[in-house]
Amino acid sequence: MVNNNLDLTVNIAELVALRRDLHAHPEIAFEETRTSDRVANCLQQWGVTHWRNIGGTGVVGVVEGERGLGRTIALRADMDALPMEEEGTPEYRSTHAGAFHGCGHDGHTAMLLGAAQWFSQNRDFAGKVVFLFQPAEENGGGALAMLEAGAETQFDWDEIYGLHNAPHFAPGTFGVLDGAMLASCDDVLISIDGVGGHGSAPELTRDPVIAAAQLVCALQTVVSRTISPSEMSVLSIGSMHAGSTPNVIPAHATLAGTLRTFNEAVRAQAKRRIEAICEGVAKTCECAISVRFANGSPATVNHPAQAEAAAKSAEKVFGKDNVLRSFPPMNGSEDFSEFLLRRPGAYVLLGQGGVFCHHPQYDFNDDVLPLGVRYFITLALDRLCA
Repeated sequence: MVNNNLDLTVNIAELVALRRDLHAHPEIAFEETRTSDRVANCLQQWGVTHWRNIGGTGVVGVVEGERGLGRTIALRADMDALPMEEEGTPEYRSTHAGAFHGCGHDGHTAMLLGAAQWFSQNRDFAGKVVFLFQPAEENGGGALAMLEAGAETQFDWDEIYGLHNAPHFAPGTFGVLDGAMLASCDDVLISIDGVGGHGSAPELTRDPVIAAAQLVCALQTVVSRTISPSEMSVLSIGSMHAGSTPNVIPAHATLAGTLRTFNEAVRAQAKRRIEAICEGVAKTCECAISVRFANGSPATVNHPAQAEAAAKSAEKVFGKDNVLRSFPPMNGSEDFSEFLLRRPGAYVLLGQGGVFCHHPQYDFNDDVLPLGVRYFITLALDRLCA
């Protein structure tokens, strides 16, 4: 580990306690009222100018340097929890049924608050640092909500950076790629309307179950026979619902799946092919089939100059040998991609070890919390001076 002689002047123990409090009181997308209160109260206590209710429950803090005008660097953390049950047993286990910080957003929020506290006490720089505490990353709506509320125009950052914990990287390591880091994400929602009837007289029906079964198989050709093998893409059907009893052919069926790509042209191509297959099966089975794409986020694609800058700052914190610059991009998705479509920036990974995100026994690794704080500070200072 590298000591870059940066005095944190923040109480890490207090940040860990805050992180564990957030973990014990998780709130899902657009319901982060208590979390927003905690964030805003901290910013107010430290004298950080801040705004609430940006894009719903979002909070934005701004620290201006004492040296006058300069660049504006934005740092973002997501605040929402997952709509799932926690199976781990930490002392600070979730107290809210059906909500669980199973992706580490409690840690992300605590780390960004640590950076905000440091900058509130260390303003010897030109420019501004913007701290974006975003709601609703898990359902892909929070970034757009903040943008539609005018955050980009109001705070007018020059560059933006986001950080996520990475259980598949060892603690004390850091990862950033030029270009694609994460895949796009689209829910594929298919509704099939047929004609129901008695199972003993199928000739009198238009069976949506048969149509659904054909679709499950036919849709596999989207990736295997439509997309170039050189392009990474995934289409998985994860839900199929039809009927309620053995001797009745139902009138309706539904399918739901997920589409992931790393290229917007491939994403559009896959959607067109899904629609065409649904149209063809509808004709074959004489059913009405509709398809829609929901909760979409584009691929998270880093800007090369900002990815390089993020890596250089990370070397000061983690050491050059611990900064990973070549690894497979992940098929997970992130609505931080919406910010990167509009302004230069980069999305990075903080190694933490442990079970993977969304596992019911996941927990953020508090040992890496000070590394994340130090990284945010180092990066912002370096970019303010760039």
